[in-house]
Amino acid sequence: MKEKLSSAIETVLSNLNYPEISVIIQLPKNTAHGDFSTNLAMQLASKLNQQPMEIAKIISKKLEKDFPELIQSTSIAGPGFINIHVQKKQIISQLHSIMNEEDSFGKSLEFKGKKALVEFVSANPTGPLTVGHGRGAMLGDVISNILSWNGYDVEREYYYNNAGKQMERLGKSIQARYLEMLGENNTFPEEGYEGEYIIDIARKLVNADNDKHKNVSDLSIFIKIAENRIFKEIKKTLSKLKLTFDNYFNEQSLYDSGAIENVINILKNKNLIYEKDGATWFKATKAGREQDRVMIKSSGEPTYRLPDIAYHQDKIERGYDLIIDILGADHMDAYPDVIAAIEQMNYSSKNIKVLIHQFVTLTKNGEPVKMSTRKAQYVTLDELIEEVGIDVTRYFFLMRGMNSHLNFDMDLAKDESDENPVFYLQYAHARLCNILKYAESMGHEINKDTDLSFLSLDSEIMLIKNSMEFPQVIKNTLNNFEPQTIINYLHDLASKFHKYYANERVVTEDKKTTSARLVLINCIKMVLRNGLTILNINAPEKM
Repeated sequence: MKEKLSSAIETVLSNLNYPEISVIIQLPKNTAHGDFSTNLAMQLASKLNQQPMEIAKIISKKLEKDFPELIQSTSIAGPGFINIHVQKKQIISQLHSIMNEEDSFGKSLEFKGKKALVEFVSANPTGPLTVGHGRGAMLGDVISNILSWNGYDVEREYYYNNAGKQMERLGKSIQARYLEMLGENNTFPEEGYEGEYIIDIARKLVNADNDKHKNVSDLSIFIKIAENRIFKEIKKTLSKLKLTFDNYFNEQSLYDSGAIENVINILKNKNLIYEKDGATWFKATKAGREQDRVMIKSSGEPTYRLPDIAYHQDKIERGYDLIIDILGADHMDAYPDVIAAIEQMNYSSKNIKVLIHQFVTLTKNGEPVKMSTRKAQYVTLDELIEEVGIDVTRYFFLMRGMNSHLNFDMDLAKDESDENPVFYLQYAHARLCNILKYAESMGHEINKDTDLSFLSLDSEIMLIKNSMEFPQVIKNTLNNFEPQTIINYLHDLASKFHKYYANERVVTEDKKTTSARLVLINCIKMVLRNGLTILNINAPEKM
C-alpha cells in the first residue's frame, strides 16, 4: 500500500511540476485520522516558498481527483500533514499477499548473498548454564532468525575461554574433590568452584580411573576432563532450548595458532605496546580511549582483552559482511577497547555490531533469588525449563528490550492462564486453528478466489491492516535488533483478534460472509505462526 501511495504521490507532484523529493509515508498513531499520513507539504514549503497548508490542500485535491480507485478521502491536520483514507477494497485485497506467500510472508531477499556471524551465549565451561546466560542465548537465537528472514546466510558461533585462571581454579576444584573421595587429606582451594557438578565429575573420574591420578601434579588432566564433561552438559541444555551452533571457537586455539602473539607484535610495531610495573600495556589513550589497558599482567597471564582482540581479528579475516556480538552488561567497559585495538591494527569495525543486554533477576514470591556461579548459588537453565517449560523460558527472556533490566517473574511464568503472555499468544493461535477446523467440519473451505468485499467491518479492516504490517515489523526488528518488537506486535494482533471474536461470529448462515471471514482468520493464523516461528516458540493447534 505504501508503494502504491508513493507512486500516486510522485505522479501528482510531477503533474503539478513540484520538485522531486523523497516521499515519506507513515501510519498515523490515531487510526481515526486515516490509514496513512505524509509530511511532504512541509518538505516542499521551503522549496516552493509557500505555506504547507496551501500545498497540502492542492496535493490532497489532486490525489482524490486523479486516484479515486485508490484513495477514498484525504484530510489535512496540524501544520500541514496529509492524512489519507484508502479505499477499503484496496486494503482488503492485501490479504492475497498473505494467502499466496504463507510461510514466507514477512521474508525478504534484501540481503541475499550476504554473510553474517552471530556470537552468543559464549559461557565458559566452568559450570552449568544458569538463568544469567539465558537472555543472551534467546536474543542471539532470534536475532539470527531475523537475519535469515532478511536473506542473510547466518553462522551461529559459541566462543569460550578454556585457558587462564578460571580453568586453573576449575582443575584444582576437580582434583581436590577427587582426592577427597580417595580418602586423601587435602585442602579445597579458597576460590574453587563449589557446585554439586564438581563432585559428580570427580566421582565419575574415580569410577573410571580409580586412583590413577592420585599423584598427578599436572592439572591439565583434571581441566580437560572437567571441560569435556561440563561442555557436554551445556550442549544438552542448549539443545533443550532449541539452540544450535555452527561453530564452537575456543580461546586456547588462539594461543596454539600464534594469533595472540601476532596481535602483540602488530601493536608493538605501531608503538601501541609498552611495559610498566612488570605488565604489558596497550596505549588505548592513543586510540581514543580514556585510559590505557593491561594486556598481560605482571604474573604473565593475559587479560581477556588480548584474546578478544585476536578473536575479532579472526572473525574479520573470515570475510563476513556483518558481525554481531551479543554480550552481557559486564562487557560494557571492555568491548570498546577491543574495537579500538582492531581499528589500530588497520581493520575496519564498521560491520561489527555489539549488542549489550542488561542483567536478569529471577524472583520467587516477589523476592529476588541470589546467585553466584563459584559459590554454587544459582538456578540452572535446566531447572528453569523443568519448572516453567521451554516456550515460557524463551518468551520471558525476550519480552523486554535488551537495554532494560529483566525481572524474570517465576510466579507469572508458572501461571497457565491467559495472564501469562505466552499462553495468551498461543491461545490466540489455537483458537484460530479451532475456528478453521470447525468451519471445515461444517462443510466450509478456504478459497483464494473468495469475494473479500464482505469484510466490511472496521474491526476487520483493522485486523487486515495489522496483519499486513508484519513484513515491516520484521524490517524494523532487523534495524533495531530488538526481538521485543515482534512480541509487542504479535500481542497487539492477538488482542485485536480476541476482541473481534468476542463480538462477531465467523461461521454464520451467510456463506459469503463466512467465506470471507475464514480467509481473514486463516491469514491472521499465518502471521501469528510466522512470528512465533521466528521466536522459536511453539504455535499449538489446540490447548
